[in-house]
Formats: sequence, structure tokens, C-alpha cells
Amino acid sequence: MSTQMTMAKALNAGLRAAMDKDPKVVLMGEDIGKLGGVFRITEGLQKDFGEDRVIDTPLAEAGIVATAIGLTLRGYRPVVEIQFDGFVYPAFDHIVSQVAKLHARSLGHVKLPMVIRIPVGGGIGAVEHHSESNEAYFAHTAGLRVISCSNPSDAYWMIQEAIEFPDPIIFYEPKRRYWDKGEIAEAPERDLFSANVIRPGTDVTILAYGPMVRSCLQAAQAAEEEGYSLEVIDLRSLSPLDTDAVFGSVRKTGRCVVVHEAPTFLGMGAELAAQIQQECFYSLEAPVLRVGGYNVPYPPSRLEEDFLPDLDRVLDAVDRVMAH
Repeated sequence: MSTQMTMAKALNAGLRAAMDKDPKVVLMGEDIGKLGGVFRITEGLQKDFGEDRVIDTPLAEAGIVATAIGLTLRGYRPVVEIQFDGFVYPAFDHIVSQVAKLHARSLGHVKLPMVIRIPVGGGIGAVEHHSESNEAYFAHTAGLRVISCSNPSDAYWMIQEAIEFPDPIIFYEPKRRYWDKGEIAEAPERDLFSANVIRPGTDVTILAYGPMVRSCLQAAQAAEEEGYSLEVIDLRSLSPLDTDAVFGSVRKTGRCVVVHEAPTFLGMGAELAAQIQQECFYSLEAPVLRVGGYNVPYPPSRLEEDFLPDLDRVLDAVDRVMAH
């Protein structure tokens, strides 16, 4: 394995490593076999592992997830690819009513070690159903673990750890970062559900995940020129949240901005702001601010740059919390 690769290649290599390690790992999804998936994440895997382990499914997300549940109950570890984020809704009932609940319903006797991979977010010039950020639905659902990678190294290691985990995981992949390159660590550098302080700072805590991590790093670099020191945290896990890392940082800086592509109304930022206010109230020097998409349906591609949070909107929030 090269030490430098794109996120797409890192995910492919991670899936390959998991399949080499465990013959019970099977991949399922639309066009993931011969085509290698819309984003070529599974390219070459059907050729090397066969059609029984890399399965081209019909265009039926409810059927894909339902079949994966059955395979899991028979001892397999299915990895389901939802082709685009907005295509997950036909499978929503199975995910929240069965995948999330079977472990509790069986009093712990039934485990569902399955992974549902979802390319997430905008920035690729696509229309609705192809550019959505629906993580709050699943983070809200008890019984599901929800994680999101933001760089090639995490993508490579997190997909393998997710496949080995005994409970169901929703695995979000920021599609506009598929072609970003990065170094691959020799081994996982932290627990699957731990946050990562990717840039230490003293003035403001910036919380982000998935596609917005890179944007927040760019904002931190720009803010440094104005004399602000931003601490950027890649949450990595949305459910469970690594609150120790979040609270520790906010108690140090006294200020916090949460950034995500999804609309801010009832989004992950709202939950984080509520928990920070509850646990860090006496450390706060300013209200917790949220930067996100607007509470409207995803716009046409020609307008998405106005919809998606960018460096300027993050820096504006930093200016506002520093003004207190």
C-alpha cells in the first residue's frame, strides 16, 4: 500500500483488507461490481473476490438493506453501499425499525455487525437526492453508531474498524473529498469513536466533521493572519459523541463554533450547542454559534456554492464570538 493515496483509493484498500481478513465480509450495492460503483470505491473488488462477495444488486435500497439484515443473521458481515445520500430513504424503515432495534429487541442475543456506507454532502454539482446531509436522522436513532471520515488515513482505518465492530454502523463518506490525497498512518491513531484535535488553538473551538473539516482548517489558517488561534476538532463520530474532547476544548477556549453542511435547524450543531451550554456554561465567553446549510430543500447546482458553508461564513462566526 502506498503511503499517499486519495480517500477513494484508501476506502478501496480498506475494504480489500477487510475482505482478505474475513471471508464473511460481503459487499452489496447498485453497480458496485463490474462498474466499481459510481465513485469507483469498489473498483476491482468483484474481479478479485467474485460475484458472490461483491454483489451487484437491483435498484432497490429497501431490498438491499433487508437482504443485508438476513445475511447478518446468518453470520455474514455485509457492507452495503447506498449510491447517493438521498437514495437511503426507501431503506429508512428497515434501518430505524429493524437494524437499529434487533439487538435490544432480542435482549442482546442478536448482534448485527453490518455497515451502511453513504456518500454524503454537496459540492459536486449534483441535484437533490445526490447532495444531501441526512446524518441527523440516524444520529438521532438509538441503536445505530454514526461515523464520518474526513481524510484518507481515517477512511482506510475506520472502514476496517467499522466492519469488525459488532453493532450496525452508518458510515458517511464526504463525496467531494474522495479525490483529496493524504498520508496513510501505519496503524489506527485513535479509537473509532474518538474525536481528533487536528489543529490546537486557544481562542475558539471549531467543531466539524466530514466534508467541512478541510474548510475549517483553511479558516483557521486565514484567522491566524488576523491574530486568532482556532482549535479545530474533527468529531469523526456523531453517535456516540466524544464529549470529553469537546468539553475539554471549550473549557479551554471559552468559545465554540459548530460547522456542518446540513441545515442548522435540528442538526448536529443544535445537539452540540445544547450539550456544551449544559456542561460548560461557566466557561463560555460567548454563545455557541452554528454555521450550516439553510433550512430549504437542496438547491440547483448553480446555487449550491451560496448554500454550502464556506471559509467566509466560518470566519464571520469567529468574528462574532470573538466580539463578545
